[in-house]
Amino acid sequence: MAVTESAPAVPPAARAHTPTTDQGGGYEGILGRQSQRESAARTYARSLPIVPVRARGLTIEGADGRRYLDCLSGAGTLALGHNHPVVLEAVKKVLDSGAPLHVLDLATPVKDAFTSELFATLPGELADDARIQFCGPAGTDAVEAALKLVRTATGRRGLLAFTGAYHGMTAGALAASGGADDVRVTRLPYPQRYRCPFGVGGERGAELSATWTENLLDDPKSGVAAPAGMIVEAVQGEGGVIPAPDDWMRRMRAITADRSIPLVVDEVQTGVGRTGAFWAVEHSGVVPDVMVLSKAIGGSLPLAVIVYRSELDAWEPGAHAGTFRGNQLAMAAGTATLRYVRENKLAERAGTLGARILGRLQGLAAAHPCVGDVRGRGLMIGVEVVDPDAAGPDDSVPPAAPALARAVQQECLARGLIVELGGRHSAVVRLLPPLTLTDEQATAVLDRFADALAAAERAHTPHPPASRRAPAPRTAPRPSH
Repeated sequence: MAVTESAPAVPPAARAHTPTTDQGGGYEGILGRQSQRESAARTYARSLPIVPVRARGLTIEGADGRRYLDCLSGAGTLALGHNHPVVLEAVKKVLDSGAPLHVLDLATPVKDAFTSELFATLPGELADDARIQFCGPAGTDAVEAALKLVRTATGRRGLLAFTGAYHGMTAGALAASGGADDVRVTRLPYPQRYRCPFGVGGERGAELSATWTENLLDDPKSGVAAPAGMIVEAVQGEGGVIPAPDDWMRRMRAITADRSIPLVVDEVQTGVGRTGAFWAVEHSGVVPDVMVLSKAIGGSLPLAVIVYRSELDAWEPGAHAGTFRGNQLAMAAGTATLRYVRENKLAERAGTLGARILGRLQGLAAAHPCVGDVRGRGLMIGVEVVDPDAAGPDDSVPPAAPALARAVQQECLARGLIVELGGRHSAVVRLLPPLTLTDEQATAVLDRFADALAAAERAHTPHPPASRRAPAPRTAPRPSH
């Protein structure tokens, strides 16, 4: 039976500016046709019913005539924001040169420039002895390539992955993310300060996670399939913006190295300066065996690669291919983006500005009991929304409040601010602004967010927030490092 869907709700502030035509070609007509024609798997379009027509930097202009501050940035793809001049110039240069746009995996000057710039940003120990594989256009394709690589190199089939992980939507990536059943994938506890899987948090929780992993791998009766690799995010993005403790990352590196298990770090969303280091794994000083890269490395265009130690390069010719692995425009845009971030020290800037934003959000949390936790690294920030009037399982951490988080998101949109939700219960408001964010723009984003948070809280609170009990000390938000 066919499933029908009504057109997405239009924010009241936007509806007043909505153009209409007799042919239904305006804002609402476009959204209506999208809901009728596109699949039920649509995601962002459901919660963000806007029709972008122009964009520059942080700002998107919709077909409704409104301007929005975009703190989604293509799910972290737009390191320099929309249509940055250096990206446009790089793409235009290739187009004007007459160079071929589709070359499979052939060598080209554009590809050579991209590879050279990328290797210049990698951890030195890896770059000195690395190989690169150009994959299909999406990060999930690079994850699949990484899994195939380590299985080929080790001759083993098992995989170690973590609770809360997100590595993509293809079969192998879904299995590593916990979205599909695969007996070869062993799920390990990812450390969290706020919602610790062991109920203790902090350094003790991270230590228990590492000890659990060691015991599982060393127990001949654990039932764990011999692992070909461990895949981990230095900051879980879709999992709720959870930074891995640096000591714990070093422990994972030691555990895998001692057991000859390749360590695969997924930098699809965290890479290219997003967290305050060019690559998030660098915060801990860890050098992985494989890095999975996509999103920002293409400068807003589709590009995905894996970079790995040469000793793992056991593939036969043609063992991993893809028709669109030679995207020349993406490589040119990526080269320009990587160079701009490196030369202008935008990673360092992201770390400094991100710390200030976390501080401001921490102040908001003190005044709003519905904010359970504020966390992140650099310009990868999450605000977990909770119900402070409902006791959590251990009577100290309130349960997540996904309905209230959705209300915050919609109040943000009504004020011209685009944010996304994530986390285990979709109760974490995520901020991923471009690395080019100015101090003034950061203030504007935070002002709109504060106003939206207050409005959503009022609408969902039967009595003034001031009459609520204060949250338990353990839930007091503070920036994660």
